[in-house]
Amino acid sequence: MEQVKRAARKKPVRPARTVRIGARGSPLAVAQAHIFGDRLVRMSGGAVAYTLHSFTTTGDKILDRPLQDAGGKGLFTKELDRAQKDGDIDIAVHSLKDMTARLPRHLFLAAYLPREDPRDCLIGPWTSIAGLPHGAVVGSSSLRRRSQLLALRPDIKVVNFRGNVQTRLRKLAEGEAQATILASAGLHRLGVTDHVGGIIPVEDMLPAAGQGIIGVTLNAKAPDWLVAACAATDDHAARLAAVAERAFLRRLDGSCRTPIAAHFRLTAAGAAMSGEVLSDNGDKRWRAEGALERAPSERDANELGLFLAEDVASHRAADPG
Repeated sequence: MEQVKRAARKKPVRPARTVRIGARGSPLAVAQAHIFGDRLVRMSGGAVAYTLHSFTTTGDKILDRPLQDAGGKGLFTKELDRAQKDGDIDIAVHSLKDMTARLPRHLFLAAYLPREDPRDCLIGPWTSIAGLPHGAVVGSSSLRRRSQLLALRPDIKVVNFRGNVQTRLRKLAEGEAQATILASAGLHRLGVTDHVGGIIPVEDMLPAAGQGIIGVTLNAKAPDWLVAACAATDDHAARLAAVAERAFLRRLDGSCRTPIAAHFRLTAAGAAMSGEVLSDNGDKRWRAEGALERAPSERDANELGLFLAEDVASHRAADPG
């Protein structure tokens, strides 16, 4: 009888609050949305559940020309941005490197997930860019990668490769190019690393700003409980990298129309960062390096990114070419 009384005094279990997560419909975007959703559920102790809503973005539809000619990075986010503004979804999950340097006013970045390997991978039978045959045809839709490839190997011919990871692998298998370059992070998250010929060192090919980081946006009017739930999923090291690299990007007006790259990393002493802008054909590279000799705050990360951007901008402006 006493056991019955004690059970009756227990607080009732509240049902989980269900949030609507939006993402692009590509296999990688869906996988990343589930990575975040599962982390959200786990970090909330089961107090939050989620449903996934996929979107076909304008960027997914336009595959016949380079992204910079079609309208830029916003093509991959504007449908999701609008859905959040209209209240059709609560959260949007993105590859941070695909996000514009400045967000719409109604949105803010609420969380960054732990960074995967930010490096690029060479896909094909060769283990390095130096090992590619003379005049090799390499498929890539990235202006950054094109410029970096040409800076290393002016003899290489770069052809446009648009589409998701699976589409690019299919194009490669069909002989449209001899090799292609994809982000290591996406390949790991999809479990298709068997296609990798070699990992490209960051010294040769500095990653895109935010590469390997999953970014999570909320509406500025999101309820406090949802903001707190997303904040619990945040990774501090990824946040510092995102803040520094996006500061570099914003100062240099970075978009897919500019060959630009940035990489921030924590070190035993504090932090270090590299950033660069290239000419379209890769014959010029304006690069800057910087470091902090203490554990960085978000403000430190932001200032380091801006400092390197100013250094690059001044060298670029002084170049007579």
